[in-house]
Amino acid sequence: MEMLNSYPLLQVENVAATAEFYQNHLGFAPVFDSDWYVHMRSTVKDHIELAVIAYDHETIPEIGRRPTAGLILSFEVKDAAAEYDRLLAAGVSIAQPLRDEVFGQRHFIAADPNGVLLDIITPIEPDADWLASQQQ
Repeated sequence: MEMLNSYPLLQVENVAATAEFYQNHLGFAPVFDSDWYVHMRSTVKDHIELAVIAYDHETIPEIGRRPTAGLILSFEVKDAAAEYDRLLAAGVSIAQPLRDEVFGQRHFIAADPNGVLLDIITPIEPDADWLASQQQ
């Protein structure tokens, strides 16, 4: 199979509110917008796309008609600390505060209106002791 594109499709209860969240807080813009489906593209990097669909829409097989759960979307950014401050000030739900990981990430985890987790990441230098322990 030769893939031309790939993007997550979140199955949600409130399509409009979810699309608005991603547009207002993560910089997406709609490229297709209806009451049951919104396809969005990053306003900064046009290869980054995301879509939301009404979880009970007829195009979804009966077996899969339920809201998305247990999913983490990762977004790499230039400055996770600045994004943390911005999203916190905007009232976005923060599931895990900003922290540095020994394996080389500064990140925090926010939640969208559906409880889908958003891991906002900036790569940093890994801890030297941790890195040495991984090379044994």
